[in-house]
Amino acid sequence: MTPHIRQVVLDTTDARALAEFYRELFGLTYRPGDEPPPEGEPDHNGGDWLVLRNDDGVQLAFQQVDDLPRSTWPESGIPQQLHLDTTVPDVDALVAARDHALALGATLLHDRSDDPEEPLYVFGDPMGHPFCVFVG
Repeated sequence: MTPHIRQVVLDTTDARALAEFYRELFGLTYRPGDEPPPEGEPDHNGGDWLVLRNDDGVQLAFQQVDDLPRSTWPESGIPQQLHLDTTVPDVDALVAARDHALALGATLLHDRSDDPEEPLYVFGDPMGHPFCVFVG
């Protein structure tokens, strides 16, 4: 018997905002009951724990914390601690993924899009968690 990875959990000081970023970035859906409440109503789950479902992969969960030092990678200081690797089929899709991530509030940390063997971008999400998009 071996365990199976159920989900990757990201600590964040704003669970709803980070969940929304990844929901839009990857086209994920909320676990029933975790959806944002109607406008003007309190967001009870958004300040604690949220789960996004991924029909063809591992779920993402978001855990509210009071304080989270932002990664300073690629500089020294505070390491990545965790990062997500994602793939797209070709360079055109890589450029489209870059534009989409930046429009949603990601920060470009490293551009290796001209690498002939493995073109990629490294981004920081709005909380500073690094994630990669590469052709694979």
